Amino acid sequence: MELAIIGVAFIAMLCVLFDKISARLGIPMLLAFILLGMIFGSDGLFKIEFEDFKFAEQFCSIALIFIIFYGGFGTNWREGRRVAPQSALLSSVGVLLTALLAGLFCHFALGFAWLESMLIGAVLGSTDAASVFSVLRSKKLGLKYATASMLELESGSNDPWAYMLTVILLSVMQGGGSAGEVVYMIFAQVVFGLLGGVLFSLLGLFACKRLKTGSEGFEAIFITALALLAYAVPAYFGGNGYLSAYILGIVLGNSSINNKKSLVNYFDGMTGIAQMSIFFLLGLLSFPSQMPGIILPAVLLFLFLTFIARPLVVSAILLPFRTKRNAIAVVAVAGFRGATSIVFAIVATVSEAQTQSDVFHMVFCVVLLSIALQGSLLPLVSKKLHM
Repeated sequence: MELAIIGVAFIAMLCVLFDKISARLGIPMLLAFILLGMIFGSDGLFKIEFEDFKFAEQFCSIALIFIIFYGGFGTNWREGRRVAPQSALLSSVGVLLTALLAGLFCHFALGFAWLESMLIGAVLGSTDAASVFSVLRSKKLGLKYATASMLELESGSNDPWAYMLTVILLSVMQGGGSAGEVVYMIFAQVVFGLLGGVLFSLLGLFACKRLKTGSEGFEAIFITALALLAYAVPAYFGGNGYLSAYILGIVLGNSSINNKKSLVNYFDGMTGIAQMSIFFLLGLLSFPSQMPGIILPAVLLFLFLTFIARPLVVSAILLPFRTKRNAIAVVAVAGFRGATSIVFAIVATVSEAQTQSDVFHMVFCVVLLSIALQGSLLPLVSKKLHM
């Protein structure tokens, strides 16, 4: 027991140290957390045996609730609403088109089976809220034309669409998923997710303005419980809990509520721990010795997503809005894949659906490349494009 506590404390301190080092080197801190997890993992220096995909899925799913909620909480709706239509299309149509293009590439270029190709496309269809928030806010880029708000709104709201696609495809691969069932799943995911977000936002506003607690800490506890309920209740009925939690975050974050400054400090620390834990755990779960078998298709898929699929999809959606070309280029570069893609790959791994390839490590490799290259280059690209 004592040794386990010492180990956790030591790892947490190392993560903080890696954060400082990564900031000096100009690489995203989330990449440092993943690499640290790999160092401690089964194939690393410390040989910690960890293969519990089910626990990792549950833990990461809970941590993502707070990351997505706080992403909405920290979004300036006054600035973001003028780019809300673009963000909404990027987070919905953009995910569907990206998943389709990636699936077609996996099938025709890499030779995977149809459903497995579409599953990989769905898992990698969304940009990652944790990565986008981390890079934009830690680098303090201050992008023009409300581009930062567009990226934050997109990344915060597109995970539900990728999750929905992943769940539907896994259902079909397991032998279920008739046309009627698929239509109902889409309906339930979207409608119950939106409904849950609205209802819990109204409840949260009422409680925050009417109920007086004896301590600021109790308000933070109440909001934490509310975010968990906003996710769990819609999810229980087949709705998208992440969408509900994100809506709750936007509404509370842009409303006048008591002790808001202390809530920001509280959730800032909580999401920092959540991000650190998710990326370290995912690194711990990986087996670098299995990477050589999937490295070539993973690199090809990353290059296709980064230089073909993402720019095509972003251009097709934003050009009709007469978005400036340099803003489109920055949005295309900022299409980071991250923790959510790996978590969805874990969902696929623990499901009963049969896959022929190592989906988890392929997605893991794509995410590593995306965070390392796109995350590191975004500040430079933004500067070069006068953004």
